[in-house]
Amino acid sequence: MGHFVYILASRPGGAIYIGRSRNLRARIAAHRAGLSRHTERYNIRTLVWFEAHADFETSLLRERRLKRWRRAWKDALIMEHNPQWRDITHLVPE
Repeated sequence: MGHFVYILASRPGGAIYIGRSRNLRARIAAHRAGLSRHTERYNIRTLVWFEAHADFETSLLRERRLKRWRRAWKDALIMEHNPQWRDITHLVPE
């Protein structure tokens, strides 16, 4: 299994969370169960973007880069792949 970098959102243009995980489906379930304080506090539950990486190092570098981006760039990245900000959990590979 690969490594994933992902963005969760509360709503279009709302609060977002950027993270990475080796098991993205389990991590999304943990966010939705309220096991992350930030996502629980701001009701961030919708997976709006993700990408797969072959190894830990590349996913770590990508996550760190994305976290330093301006908000407008993050929104543009989401809009490019998911203009309606719909939940795309069903697209995560098994």
